[in-house]
Amino acid sequence: MQETILITGSTDGIGLETARMLVSQGHHVLLHGRNPSKLEDAEKTLSGLPGDGRVTSYVADLSRMADVETLAKAVADSHEKLDVLINNAGVYKAPDPITQDGLDVRFVVNTLAPYLLTQRLLPVIGPSGRVINLSSAAQAPVNPEALAGQVRLSDMDAYAQSKLALTMWSRTMALALKDAGPVIIAVNPGSMLGSKMVKEGFGVAGGDIGIGAEILTRAALADEFAAASGQYFDNDKGQFAPPHPDALDPRKSAEVVSVIETVLADVTQ
Repeated sequence: MQETILITGSTDGIGLETARMLVSQGHHVLLHGRNPSKLEDAEKTLSGLPGDGRVTSYVADLSRMADVETLAKAVADSHEKLDVLINNAGVYKAPDPITQDGLDVRFVVNTLAPYLLTQRLLPVIGPSGRVINLSSAAQAPVNPEALAGQVRLSDMDAYAQSKLALTMWSRTMALALKDAGPVIIAVNPGSMLGSKMVKEGFGVAGGDIGIGAEILTRAALADEFAAASGQYFDNDKGQFAPPHPDALDPRKSAEVVSVIETVLADVTQ
C-alpha cells in the first residue's frame, strides 16, 4: 500500500537516500528543502526511478518559523492523510549561527522547527501515523537559557543539546498523546555517517549513509516500530536503548518542553 511520507531536509545526505528507498518501494514522498534548485534536482532524480513511487516538493527555510507554518499548511491542505513525518533536517555549523529571532540556529532547526511542524500536522497524521525524529549519539544536558537564546554555545555544545532537546520532547509528546496521537520515535541513525553535516563539521568522509536511510525506512514502515512510541532507537547498537538520562527525567523534560513552547509563542505571534 502506497504511503504518503514527508521527509524534511531531503535534498542530500540521509534524507535524500531515505527518499530514494521509499520512492523505489512505491511510496509517495514529499520532499522538502531550503534551496529550490537542489530541490528541483532531487525531484528530477527521484521521479525517474522505476515503479509507482511519486514525488512532490516543498520549499521552506526551517530556521524561520513562518516558513514552518507555511509548510505545514501546504502539506495539510494538499493531503487528507500524512502517514509518516520524518523530521530529518538538521544543522551543525553555520556561518552565522544566530537567527533573526536571536536564537541559535541549531536549536531552531533541530528542535523547535520539528516540534512546531509535528504539532501543526498532528490532525493529518492522526493516531495511525508515525513521527520519526532524527536524534544523534551526541546528546548533552540542555541549558534552558541557551535554548531560549540567552546564552551562546559552541557548535558541538549547541548541536548536542539540540538533539537531546529533540529526544526529550519526542518522549514527552508521545507520553502525553498516548493512543490519541501517532507513534513518535527518536532515532540515532548511526554515528559519523557520510552526510554533509559530518563532512563540514568533522572534515571526514564518514560512513555509508545507506545505514541511516535503511533504519529510517524501517522506522517509518516496519511493524517492529508500530508500538514503540516514546522510545529511542540507537542504530549504533542496532536496537531500542535508553536515551540520555535527562530524557527519562519527567521534571527536566517538562522544563525543556515549557521553554520550547514559550519560545515558539514568542516567535510565531
